[in-house]
Amino acid sequence: MENVITNNKNAAVAKATIPVIEIKDLHLSFGKNEVLKGVNLTVKKGENLVILGKSGSGKSITIKCIVGLIQVDKGEINVFGTDITKLDNTELNKTRVRIGFLFQNAALYDSMSVRDNLGFVLKRHSVELSNNEVEEQIKDILESVGLIEAIDKMPSELSGGMRKRIGLARTLILKPEIILYDEPTTGLDTITSREISELVVEIQKKYKTTSIIITHDMACAKFTGNRLMIIRDGVIYAEGTYDELEKSDDEWVRSFFL
Repeated sequence: MENVITNNKNAAVAKATIPVIEIKDLHLSFGKNEVLKGVNLTVKKGENLVILGKSGSGKSITIKCIVGLIQVDKGEINVFGTDITKLDNTELNKTRVRIGFLFQNAALYDSMSVRDNLGFVLKRHSVELSNNEVEEQIKDILESVGLIEAIDKMPSELSGGMRKRIGLARTLILKPEIILYDEPTTGLDTITSREISELVVEIQKKYKTTSIIITHDMACAKFTGNRLMIIRDGVIYAEGTYDELEKSDDEWVRSFFL
């Protein structure tokens, strides 16, 4: 009996340590411009991984590849243990439902109220829900991002920070296991950026999400990231915690922290 218990524990530990996302030797070119030249990375369950890099280094392109928005030239993208580069559209869409993507501009429908923006996504993927259930879930998720009072507002009536929060609410409403953040604090003032960073961490804790955060904002990187990677010349150039990379012997790596 003791051996059975021990084996079960070992199996549970092994399962917990399997990466939720694992990218192997990822290559991508646009014409003669080779953007990704062999990117390798893993993200563990429940981890917030921050990816840093200069503009045009391929940070945002990498996470777009993870949801199949861009097709790669070579390499594997294993999500939940399956290489998504080999999936057909039907199988890929099933995986996408488990992944939330927060775009830089929040990508709200300008002609719809906040309620309708959230309801549209929910009804599209959860057709069995009643109108009352949809309304309840909309209100619950708005409470989570602290914007229940904005339920009847139009996107044009929202500040930049509010738009980010509503965009995040729309991402969260399908209860994704993975969230990909593309520059979540870009264009925001210091105080609002801090609030968004705090919300990212709150979501990680409350919903047990696994996330990749693309950012230029070092305050955001420090606050949200359990681990950081820096991409350079199409490959992962450095990896570690914020403190480790800040004290790196590599002058180029340290330049991000000045």
